Amino acid sequence: MVTKFGRLMTAMVTPFNEQGLVDFDETIRLADALLRNGSDSLVLAGTTGESPTLTHEEEYQLFKELRRAFPKAVLMAGTGSNATRTAIEATRRAQAAGVDGVLQVVPYYNRPSQEGLYQHFSQIAKTTDLPVMLYNIPSRTGRNMDVETVCRLAEIPNICGLKEASGDLDQLKRLYKALPSAFALYSGDDGLTLPFMKEGAVGVVSVASHCVGLAMHRMIDLAVAGDWELAAQIDAQLAPLLKALFITSNPSPVKAALRYMGYKVGVPRLPLIDVTAAEWTVIEAALVQKITF
Repeated sequence: MVTKFGRLMTAMVTPFNEQGLVDFDETIRLADALLRNGSDSLVLAGTTGESPTLTHEEEYQLFKELRRAFPKAVLMAGTGSNATRTAIEATRRAQAAGVDGVLQVVPYYNRPSQEGLYQHFSQIAKTTDLPVMLYNIPSRTGRNMDVETVCRLAEIPNICGLKEASGDLDQLKRLYKALPSAFALYSGDDGLTLPFMKEGAVGVVSVASHCVGLAMHRMIDLAVAGDWELAAQIDAQLAPLLKALFITSNPSPVKAALRYMGYKVGVPRLPLIDVTAAEWTVIEAALVQKITF
């Protein structure tokens, strides 16, 4: 089952200029390149887009500018928060800007109970007509969303999928068995795309697709066609880059890679910093490797 968001969703970086402000012209340039090179849809203002350090006004402007520039592109807005009221308001504004769906991360830092998670996401879903994708990433939030909680939430009509970034293949298997077929599971980790697809995932919400979108899409297409052997060969070629892009906190490595590729995305906002010289050596070595697909 494929949703309107396709199989390769790119969690897009937010370009900054030399003054550290959002560079909307470069954002449009990068988005155009991504959409022409394998991305089925774009996720805006997610973790890779540095949502923790974007203002709400910057996010809203980002949504509006990209919808204006790409009226037919499929856009998902990261509107999650650890405050339910804030997530509701951000979702309302994103819907007004014309996005196609919203990504809602498990609330971070305050570590709600499973019932708290259910109440949080269900309240958000009730306030919008947009499709809602849940996002489970315990390494950043401090809380894993249990299979039972996801299943309860899947009963809400516009909660349509889950970006699963726990890294737990057994949890993915249990989710696939328990959830209705219309509920879409996505890997939240580039390196686990194939193992997750073997267990029922639709595709991936990707960082690496900034650099190797066509190769990622080809690998996914092969997996869908059942050619796991050839898909695995591409995956093996991609492995050094997938590892290098997470050598330090995302999105510092992918922003460095994009600068190497000629995009003026700037460096991350503090408290994140640019990659070190040693980290860059690893990233550059991975980028120059030839990938055949």
